[in-house]
Amino acid sequence: MEGVFEGFATIGILIGLGILLAHLGVIDAIGQHTLSTLAFYVASPALLVTVLESSDLTEVFSGNLVATAAAVLVTGLTYVAVAAVRRQELGATVVGTLCSAYVNGGNLGLPIAAYVLGDPALVAPVLLLQLLLLQPLALVLLDVDTSPTRLSVGKVLMRPLTNPITIGSFIGLLLAVTDIGLPSALHDPLVLVSGMAVPSMLLAYGVSLRLGPLPGRGVPAGELGLAVGLKMVVQPIAAYAVGRYAVGLDTPALLAVTVLSALPTAQNVFIIASRYERSALLARDAIFVSTIASVPMVILITVLIV
Repeated sequence: MEGVFEGFATIGILIGLGILLAHLGVIDAIGQHTLSTLAFYVASPALLVTVLESSDLTEVFSGNLVATAAAVLVTGLTYVAVAAVRRQELGATVVGTLCSAYVNGGNLGLPIAAYVLGDPALVAPVLLLQLLLLQPLALVLLDVDTSPTRLSVGKVLMRPLTNPITIGSFIGLLLAVTDIGLPSALHDPLVLVSGMAVPSMLLAYGVSLRLGPLPGRGVPAGELGLAVGLKMVVQPIAAYAVGRYAVGLDTPALLAVTVLSALPTAQNVFIIASRYERSALLARDAIFVSTIASVPMVILITVLIV
């Protein structure tokens, strides 16, 4: 359990620092935008290269991936169905789906996988699923939604190749598949730059909490409740059901997919929402509420399964 509390404590301290810096006037709205832009265009792509280049790709093709993908599919389609009934705009639907199904597999999933589940490689399936499929698809749809002109099919297909986060993901995957190591002259600067990704995301998020409306007041309760409910209840239940009854995972693997599916919404959803100016307040509030709710949820899942 120590890893759970350490992971959440790290996140809380950095978010609190962002709140303090905004309160003292050290970082204003322009500074928050700069942090978000730096994370999106520079630090996050570097982080993805350094994380994926050393991934064990055999972990991707496993029952863990099937259960994880099924949980994301069930949760995402449920949100999309509700959004369709509400006649919600495309950009808001994309961000809402990410809030409901995109887990914090990096700065929270990695320490929990290492210290609670006993194997950091267990987080690889969810990371690769999100980075190489869910996130690129979301970015393409957001590009289409925010484009001032109607995009052709060719331009839509080419959009992932011009997005820095997707480019970083594919470079890291290529290095992992080919087992090619970058020379130190390139790798070491990437590692240094990648170290800015998580802190800049969390600081920007903390600044937004201080400068924007209080969590829960800027977004309709029903909209926030839908996203958080799907994230914290439906997704882990779906992962457990598929993992146990459809795939037949053993207890350690079943615990892993269920716990990782119960992690809160990832901070980079807020960065993406801010970058495209679509439902940024929903992303911010969903991250805040789901982060608080995930602590007892992860503990409960661990107790029930183990």
